Amino acid sequence: MIRLPRVPVPEQARDLLARRTRNVEEAGGTSRAARTEWERAHAPKKHVRTALEGMARGAVRCMYCDDSRATDIDHFEPLERAPLRAFEWLNHLLACSHCNSNAKREQYPVDGDGNCLLVDPTAEDPADHLRLLLHTGEYAAVADSAKGEETIEVFGLNRPDLVKGRQDAFHRARSNLRDWHQLRKQADHEAAREAARVAQALLDSPFVDVVHVMARLTPAVALIVVGPLTVPALDAWKAEGGPWARWTAGWAP
Repeated sequence: MIRLPRVPVPEQARDLLARRTRNVEEAGGTSRAARTEWERAHAPKKHVRTALEGMARGAVRCMYCDDSRATDIDHFEPLERAPLRAFEWLNHLLACSHCNSNAKREQYPVDGDGNCLLVDPTAEDPADHLRLLLHTGEYAAVADSAKGEETIEVFGLNRPDLVKGRQDAFHRARSNLRDWHQLRKQADHEAAREAARVAQALLDSPFVDVVHVMARLTPAVALIVVGPLTVPALDAWKAEGGPWARWTAGWAP
């Protein structure tokens, strides 16, 4: 899971969402009213999906697991709990069908004060609560973070297919970084174009969270984790700038 800064929706979309919220209120403000209104709100949902797809990384990956293509608009706080948030832009995220329908469903754990115990990657840095262990492909909660633990549990972030996928992604990323580095050292336009394609393919691939974690490793840790053969390429990747640098800007190592 990676940080995904939320963008504003156009004024037309805001007006449509506000109108639908009023409809829910006038229909009693129940979860049934919200669900009925949501099912027929084709134009507002189109605006929401377009905005969310612009925020998503890679080939529009799930904002929770970073693996499968995001197919569903998820209500972060479920309709059953907060029907009047059905059309609230800040309550919408993109998820794959597994994370939305099989894992999270209507779950929304809260602490004793009513604060949500799930990480919202559009509102906070997941790295404050989640730590990805590159060699094992597993997530762990940071400093026994209750929010981190609940997020791992609710979204099933350590289910076997995701763990194996991250392990494979880590090995591919190291190889792709070395290829990219060799191409960047060649002084011709074709090599530069190919390097750009390799970089974009790396960022569009599943489990881009692996690349983010690699880019945030300190030099001493990188030497151990990615190995001496990959460290020069990783250093060049971080120094090069571009979208990968902007995406990791502000993340503490």
